[in-house]
Amino acid sequence: MYRLYQKKEILFAILWIVIYCVLITPLKGVYGNESIVMLAGLAAVAACLTCFVKRYHLEEKYGLNRWPEDTKRFLYFIPMWILTTGNLWGGIHIKDPFSAQLTAALSMCLIGYIEELIFRGFLFQAMAGDGSLTTAVIVASATFGIGHIVNLFSGQSTLETAFQVPFAIVWGFIFTMVFLKSGSLLPGILAHALIDVFAEFSTDNPIMGYVYIAAAILIGIAYCLYLKRLPNSEIIGR
Repeated sequence: MYRLYQKKEILFAILWIVIYCVLITPLKGVYGNESIVMLAGLAAVAACLTCFVKRYHLEEKYGLNRWPEDTKRFLYFIPMWILTTGNLWGGIHIKDPFSAQLTAALSMCLIGYIEELIFRGFLFQAMAGDGSLTTAVIVASATFGIGHIVNLFSGQSTLETAFQVPFAIVWGFIFTMVFLKSGSLLPGILAHALIDVFAEFSTDNPIMGYVYIAAAILIGIAYCLYLKRLPNSEIIGR
């Protein structure tokens, strides 16, 4: 795998995206987020990725070894933190049994870590070092959002997926721009995990769901335009 990583880094990133989708989508469809089987599958993928990064000392390249300095430049990431709470705007619902919901929350944390590492870390960094930075931002963000179409194969409705894709694309741009400017995946991993965890504790409120999508698009665009003015991190494209 490391030889592929060295010679064809973009292909390596795509391979991991495929592996992740092929392994996890069926588990979600058959067992659900609350299943220990789902959690075990995600833990296995996360462990493989972490071992690869640590074995080849890639923590610096993906900004996994530090929190961004001078967060004031990024408005302390406040716009992103506000949007992470959106799934709770319609209310909080604690499902029974709580142990199953806790398992789902742990799975969501792992999803945040895995998806940020393979989309923002592997794919975006590979493209940033191999060509146009603008193209890398667009492709990494759009691929992340469009990739949510696979949720159709896990039993998610067509309507829900249709709203989820543009919502995820906006978040893809936010996460990518934060990594591009800060040089750290950690803020994106934390925000991504919180979004998914809060979704497990949210009340089914369609109206607030639409409000959240609209807010994410408007605030997300404004925040990305602000971040665009900042200098890029020196680690990008290495």
